Amino acid sequence: MSTITLKCPITIKSKVTEALKEQLNVEVKEAVSKIDMELQQIEFHAKRLMTEQVRSDVQGLTALRQQIDGEKQKRLELKGQLLDRLKDTNLLEIGSEIVQGTMEQLVTVQAGDDLQKLMSREILLEDGKILAIRE
Repeated sequence: MSTITLKCPITIKSKVTEALKEQLNVEVKEAVSKIDMELQQIEFHAKRLMTEQVRSDVQGLTALRQQIDGEKQKRLELKGQLLDRLKDTNLLEIGSEIVQGTMEQLVTVQAGDDLQKLMSREILLEDGKILAIRE
């Protein structure tokens, strides 16, 4: 009988615990802090670049300002998304399950195997430990 080996996704879910909520909050807060630092760096570099631009070519000042504002806007939008995620994290109910990501597994299949069953496998974690493997 012929077989074939496939890469199949496995959904990784976590059971929400106080420790998980705290971990998610810390990760989001660290990301927000990083964005705040990037915004400060952009502002610092912007002042220097604007001064240099005025000396060399005043006409390019508007384009440079637009480019800097665009970079700042991207960071501010990302920060807003992260703050929304922080709110959502605080609303998670203890005991509920959330998707944390996916992994791949190698599976050897043959005629007659239920491919849908293989494609819907999940691993449930609780505080980083495997709680269940579901098919």
